Amino acid sequence: MQFLFALRSKGVTNERVLTAMERIDRSRFVNKGLFAERAYEDMPLPIACGQTISQPSVVGIMTQALDVQPRHKVLEIGTGSGYQAAILSQLARRVYTVDRFRRLVTEAQTIFDALDLHNITALVGDGSHGLPEQAPFDRILLTAAAEDPPGPLLAQLREGGIMVLPVGQSDTVQTLIRVTRTPQGLDYAELRDVRFVPLIEGLGED
Repeated sequence: MQFLFALRSKGVTNERVLTAMERIDRSRFVNKGLFAERAYEDMPLPIACGQTISQPSVVGIMTQALDVQPRHKVLEIGTGSGYQAAILSQLARRVYTVDRFRRLVTEAQTIFDALDLHNITALVGDGSHGLPEQAPFDRILLTAAAEDPPGPLLAQLREGGIMVLPVGQSDTVQTLIRVTRTPQGLDYAELRDVRFVPLIEGLGED
């Protein structure tokens, strides 16, 4: 209850999102030795390959902005710990998640299997290119910051679809934006300031 109250106080009010975050235990996705006692604090935590698991309130805000519905097919760029994909799996029909680090994908897949999250497909790849063979997607989420919304990902967004991502050239100040594909074109909305690792092309060295 304290965890959910903290989420609500930061602006996460969508009941489906809150229920999903209540179901998925964040402690399964953090380093058990060093950070287990901090799993329910609203703070980012380091994970392998120099990456981080985002703070729960940011996960909630991004998921809420994405407005995922039960029949949706979702693409996530940046699997990381797997926590965000697990949340999305509670809301969508199918989740595809891509990361440039094989180790992260392998470790996340192990957790997905343990939690019986069988509607997630985790892949190693260059997320900046998306997954054209599975496009179009109803929703696309980036958990790494780009200077601008990547063109290949925008091209894979279905009409009526929504993309949520952090954008910005600085490592210290970025803006979370929502892009909606309408019949007239792309509609952009700024949501809040955030801080994410940068989106890097190519595969990572595990």
